[in-house]
Amino acid sequence: MMIKELLSKNEILEAFPIMKQLRPHLNENSYVELVMATKESDGYRMFALFDKNTMTAVIGFKPMITLSSGRYVWICDLVTDQTIRSKGYGERLLTFVEEWAKENKFGSISLSSGLERTGAHRFYEEKMDYTKASYVYKKYL
Repeated sequence: MMIKELLSKNEILEAFPIMKQLRPHLNENSYVELVMATKESDGYRMFALFDKNTMTAVIGFKPMITLSSGRYVWICDLVTDQTIRSKGYGERLLTFVEEWAKENKFGSISLSSGLERTGAHRFYEEKMDYTKASYVYKKYL
């Protein structure tokens, strides 16, 4: 297995079929536009896990600094291709980001997960030792 940062528009577009499973509201154009914009403005990083040259999972994160959390990494996106889940790909990518965060002197990792994603919640809490720290609220404008 290999983890590779996705840097070019073509590499980012290659991840779209997997990312669309997590973000079905996006089309190819809006996806690429949002990824490129957040890379430029927020330092968003996107990595993919390849198993035998096949992309299996994708993670996107932002290094952040806030008064409430100090230096931390925010996981924006983590998705494994739905046809091959539960094979350790998500765990491998999340562990990669944890190691990246430690090496770059970030003190914690945070993420949010949709209320309906109970399988993901079990993964974060039972397999990856994450704890619920807060509620995330959203208001559409």
